[in-house]
Amino acid sequence: MKKIRLAYGKDNLDIRLPEALKIEVVEPQYRAGLTDQKGAIAAALREPIASPALSALVKPGHRVGIVFSDITRATPYNLILPAILDELKTVADEQIILFNATGTHRSNTREELCRILGQEAVKRFKIVQNDAADEDSHMLMGATARGNKVWILKSFMECDIRILTGFIEPHLFAGFSGGGKAVMPGLALLETVMNNHNAQNIDHDRARWGVTNGNPIWEDVMDAAKLCMPLFLLNVALNRDKEIIAVFAGDLEKAHEQGCIFVKELSMCPVPAAFDIVITSNSGFPLDLNLYQSVKGMSAAAQIVRPGGSIIIASDCWDGIPEHGEYGRLLSEADDPDELLAEIRQPGFTIQDSWQAQIHALICKETDVFLYSHNLSDEQISNAFLKVCRSVEETVAALIKRYGPEASICILPEGPLTIPYVRENLNESL
Repeated sequence: MKKIRLAYGKDNLDIRLPEALKIEVVEPQYRAGLTDQKGAIAAALREPIASPALSALVKPGHRVGIVFSDITRATPYNLILPAILDELKTVADEQIILFNATGTHRSNTREELCRILGQEAVKRFKIVQNDAADEDSHMLMGATARGNKVWILKSFMECDIRILTGFIEPHLFAGFSGGGKAVMPGLALLETVMNNHNAQNIDHDRARWGVTNGNPIWEDVMDAAKLCMPLFLLNVALNRDKEIIAVFAGDLEKAHEQGCIFVKELSMCPVPAAFDIVITSNSGFPLDLNLYQSVKGMSAAAQIVRPGGSIIIASDCWDGIPEHGEYGRLLSEADDPDELLAEIRQPGFTIQDSWQAQIHALICKETDVFLYSHNLSDEQISNAFLKVCRSVEETVAALIKRYGPEASICILPEGPLTIPYVRENLNESL
C-alpha cells in the first residue's frame, strides 16, 4: 500500500492506497525555513524594497497601526511582531494599535488573539478588530476605478504610520493573498467587500488562482489600498511547516509583486492532463477550521479534475460550517447548485458570503465533491451539495469501480498551497 499524508487539522491524516493505482502527487517545491527567520525580517525592514527603512519613517509621537491576520491564517506573529517592534523603539506602547484584519469574518476571542499574537502583546497593546457591519467605525476614502466606494476602518486611517502584514499564498479568486488585502477586505466595510466580491467579478475568467493582471477583484483591491496610502508592507512566504522562507517588505506594489513571483514559482505546478479523481486537503490547521474556508481546497482540486470526475477533500472543520455569516444558510436553503447560482446572480443581490457560496456551487455543479470531516454530520455535508466520505480509502475504492481500474488519481497533500493547472491551459497571470 502507498501511504500519503494529508494536511488535516493539527495532526494530519494518513491514507493508504493500493500501489497498483495510477497516482500522481502534486505539491509545492519545498524550501527549508530560513536559518535566522527573525533576522531576515529585521533585515527586510531595514533595507526594504523601494522604500526608506521602517525606522526612518517613524518619528516620536507618531501613532502606528499594525494590521495582523485573523485566526484563519498561519502567519508567524511570534517572529513578525517582535521584529517590527524592534524598529519602533522610539514609539511609546500607547501609540501603537494592533488591527485585526477580520474582513467579514467573526471577531476573534481573547484566547485566539493570544494564540496569534502571544499573551504579552495582547496585554501590552490596544487591539481593534474590524466589524464590517459597523458603518460608524469606518470612513469613506474615495472610489476605485470600478466605482467601488471604499470605506476603511477610521481608527486605522487616523494612524500616522500604517503597516500591513501577512503571508503570501495562492488565493482562489484574488490571485494571491497578502498585499492590499490586509486593508480591503481586511479593514473594510461590508458594503465595500460585497461590491468587490460581487457575482460578476467572481464569474470573471481572470478571477482565479495565481492571476493578478486583469483580475477585477485583485485590481479593485489594489485601487482600494492606494486610497489609504502611505502604507508599509511586510509579507512573508511560508513552507508546509509554516516556517518563513522569504521576506518581502517596503513598497506595497513592488514588494508584493516580488513576493507573488517567488510564491508562484514554488507553488504553481503543471500536470499533463485532467484527472478522474483528485484528493485534496485544505492545508490543515488553521485554514481548515470550517467549510467556508474549505472551498479553497475544493477550488484547487477543481482546476485539474476532468468533467464528470470527482473530488475528495479532507478538512477538519472544527468551527463547523460555520454558524456565523450567511454562507451556510445560502447553501442549505437552495435545492441544488443551479438554484443557488440563479439567486446569487440576480441584479442587486447583496448578501454576505455569497461569493464563497457561488464558488462552492460552481464546483459542485461540475463535479461530485466528497467531504471527509470528523466534525460535520452527514446532514450538514449533504445540505451543502456534498457527498459524505467517512473513509478516503473506501471512497476511492468506490470511485475506481465507477471509473475503472485505469482511473487517474491526483493527490494535493497541501491543498490550496498548490496551484495545479493543466499544462495546455496555462495563461500568463502576473
